Amino acid sequence: MATVVSGCMKGATRPVMRQPVGASVSPTTASNWSSRHSRLIDGITIAVIFAYSGSHITTFLEHAEQAVVFGLLGVSVFLCVPYLFRRAHPVAAFGVMFAAACVQVLFDAGLLVADVTLVFAVFSLAARFPWTQSGWSVVAVLLWLPVAAMPYVDDGYLGVGAMVQFMIGVLLVWLAGTLQRARRELVASLRDRARELERQRDAQARISAAEERARIAREIHDIVSHSLGTMVVMADAASRTVETAPVEAGRAMARVRDTGRAAMTEMRRMLDVLRDDDTASRVPQPGLAGLDRLVDELRATGLRVDVAVVGDPVALPAGMDLAAYRIIQEALTNARRHGGTLLSIVDVAVHYHEDAVELRVRDDGQNPPEDPWTGGKGGHGLIGMRERITAYGGTLHAGPRLRGGFDVRAVLPIEGDR
Repeated sequence: MATVVSGCMKGATRPVMRQPVGASVSPTTASNWSSRHSRLIDGITIAVIFAYSGSHITTFLEHAEQAVVFGLLGVSVFLCVPYLFRRAHPVAAFGVMFAAACVQVLFDAGLLVADVTLVFAVFSLAARFPWTQSGWSVVAVLLWLPVAAMPYVDDGYLGVGAMVQFMIGVLLVWLAGTLQRARRELVASLRDRARELERQRDAQARISAAEERARIAREIHDIVSHSLGTMVVMADAASRTVETAPVEAGRAMARVRDTGRAAMTEMRRMLDVLRDDDTASRVPQPGLAGLDRLVDELRATGLRVDVAVVGDPVALPAGMDLAAYRIIQEALTNARRHGGTLLSIVDVAVHYHEDAVELRVRDDGQNPPEDPWTGGKGGHGLIGMRERITAYGGTLHAGPRLRGGFDVRAVLPIEGDR
């Protein structure tokens, strides 16, 4: 009996060993398609396996007892059908399939084509659970395989070397499932990490922008407070001299008018930048007139800074003058911070045009290691420059130079504000 049925099973073992190998190699597009149609693929696979297994069993119906043939067909059913439910109930499906495989041993019929589903189930468990939880499945199959294949060994159809190869193949399938699970977890972890980094980057950008707006708000608060204080003093003086010195009183009121208009202009330009931010007070900051002192501070650190002023300097509104000063200050700070050992010179140029003032800071150091628009750890970087420029309708261009170093160029329109 063992000889007859095992003879037909011998011819069925070759496609059994080829199918998992063919299924493990597929292009990315095919893999995506298979994941969307997994149930259809499982159904077709099981139908082919069951038909192939059943045809080989029934072919030798006249040489075997009818009860044995129907019993093997029943075993094939319990090996194939649970495979369809392995995704939803992997442990239960493997348990039913392994129980059917154990019943198969009682028929002393050797291996069946349907036994390949047991190997597939081992792969599914390994790809689904950690190796500490899926290892029992491969151990069970490795213990079952020599017992189930013993009729082949007795009849001389299967040598010990081939048996060892079968067992190694099962172990490799389990390892492949384990590696697939590890790869899937790694990809998921990298995606989560990328999303978290993106959220952190966006949050840091928002925080940097909010902090810069708060700083600008404090500066404007000082400017407006200074303007209002000046207006009150001049108006009070005018009220006391309006009868005794009407000309001087008129001049004082004219200055009040000009100061008020300038303050209103500053407020209109800042409304788009300042929303609900804190407006704590700060001592008014210097403007371009204090550029020499700023440059001297950097020169004192050993950095060579060349300054060129082109054109006739004009009196800028207080807010714009402060913005121009801060832009140069930030560019010089970034040059000193990121220039590294290559940094030897920084060129600062202030060019007064008829309708704009152009600021340019260039260095020959290395490029910033962080994103210059966030300014690295704890810095505002070019975000603050851009907001200051936008508030006054100007433009900003910043980026690495072709021969090394960094170049910052800002243009502030001054038409009608002199």
